[in-house]
Amino acid sequence: MADDGLRPIIVKRIKKVSGGHHGGAWKIAYADFVTAMMAFFLLMWLLGSTTKGDLNGISEYFKTPLKVAMSGGSGSGDSSSVIQGGGTDLSRKDGQVKKGETLPERKTYDLRAAKMQLERAERARLDQLKARIEQTIEANPQLRKFKNQLLLDITSEGLRIQIVDEQKRPMFALASARLQDYTRDILIAIGSVLNDVPNKIGISGHTDLTPYPANAGYTNWELSADRANASRRELVAAGMDENKLMRVVGLASAVNLDDKDPFNPINRRISIIVMNKKTEEAVARESGRLEVAAPTAPEEASATVPPAGAVAPAVQ
Repeated sequence: MADDGLRPIIVKRIKKVSGGHHGGAWKIAYADFVTAMMAFFLLMWLLGSTTKGDLNGISEYFKTPLKVAMSGGSGSGDSSSVIQGGGTDLSRKDGQVKKGETLPERKTYDLRAAKMQLERAERARLDQLKARIEQTIEANPQLRKFKNQLLLDITSEGLRIQIVDEQKRPMFALASARLQDYTRDILIAIGSVLNDVPNKIGISGHTDLTPYPANAGYTNWELSADRANASRRELVAAGMDENKLMRVVGLASAVNLDDKDPFNPINRRISIIVMNKKTEEAVARESGRLEVAAPTAPEEASATVPPAGAVAPAVQ
């Protein structure tokens, strides 16, 4: 009966059964996918909020990492860096602009085309003025008979109006700056229409080569300057704005209309130039370069005859 105190040994065997689609392996794959997507969207956000200079710096870093170590700074794309990658703007206005915050595109203009357009408009305005003066002279019976003494043409300086002498019909009294009556009528007709254009005016007086018959202290230079000033006064009296005047010169016989015959009466003339913009700028630059040295003592002051093209003093 000794076996009665022994207990039976029971062995339990657990049979493992695969969970199938109810297992947890898919959760690991899903977690990896979500992590990858989060990293992708984080990368997209960083790229969208990073400045252009920083992006260039990152690119340059991976190309030549030592550049950052040598130059310092936050990256070689920093706009304060003179090393390639930071752009041309060292004031941090170009290299450090965020996407979406870029400056509006600047409009570009063709300056050459704009200048040509202004020149064409100015030429058309001078052509209209020329036609109007011709119509004014033609419509006036008193002036029509002097139209052969009126020469109007467009030059590189602008509209040139020349009033010339004829053999038996001079504009001024002999060896004098006193205007003849018909010359005064012509200047009145011209002066009344010059205000219609904004252009500046230049007046030059010319003589032929015949020497002035008086003393040597008064020559064709002074005579041509006085005649130019006499014409200026008549134009202003006719209503032309005096502020339009930019140049009054006496050229004597330095610039002849007839080069072959310097004694030809046609060389004795008054030229009125309605200046174009190019000529106005040239005269303004020339005037800006003139320097007059004041004498230190009264005895140092001396009168000089103006050279060709010199500005004549205004005679009131």
